[in-house]
Amino acid sequence: MKNSKITDIFKDGNMVIPIYLLKHYKDLKLEFNEFIFMMYLYNLGNHVLFNPKKISDDLNIDLAVVMEYISSLTDKGFITVDVLKNEKGLMEEVLIIDPFFNKLSLMTIEDISKNSGNDESDIFDIIQKEFGRTLSTMEIEIIKAWLENNISEELIKEALKEAVFNGVSNLRYIDKILYEWGKLNIVDAKGVEELKKKHKAKQEHDSEIDIDIVDWNWFDEDE
Repeated sequence: MKNSKITDIFKDGNMVIPIYLLKHYKDLKLEFNEFIFMMYLYNLGNHVLFNPKKISDDLNIDLAVVMEYISSLTDKGFITVDVLKNEKGLMEEVLIIDPFFNKLSLMTIEDISKNSGNDESDIFDIIQKEFGRTLSTMEIEIIKAWLENNISEELIKEALKEAVFNGVSNLRYIDKILYEWGKLNIVDAKGVEELKKKHKAKQEHDSEIDIDIVDWNWFDEDE
């Protein structure tokens, strides 16, 4: 009987904790207990059914403590609580840990950049600050694709300036700008500045033509 109970304990499964996260959880500004709670959710997948009682039983902690962790991790931007439709078409409340993966991706990029001696992480930080929010996993992949396609950080920053100037906080918009500049073989800030000068000169030229038309003395023409 005792052997059976011991076997049941081990049948509950294991919680996997990546060594990298164990070494760097403090860099994410997580307390150790919050980290363990986060790892519990991490092992359950991106979307976890909001069931505080089950979490309380699984981790052997008070229900009130579970709610405190959920509140704290939500405030710190590691998880969100949302209502989604399940496979049966029913609405259910879930814990979403995608923000945790976003933070983890950025931390990993920064760590790799420090070790490789380059400042690639700067562009991610700059875009986040300009957007006033954490980048999504999809957005991080888009930026990485730009860099992998040899689009310089300098040019990305110029495209970001254009987007911010036009009140747009959208990577799709920046991607469109970079695409158009690519067609014109613009690869750096100098090329962008020359394009702006040409555009300004054209506007001034068009404006002068319009003024000439408006100021034309039609009566003299008749004479």
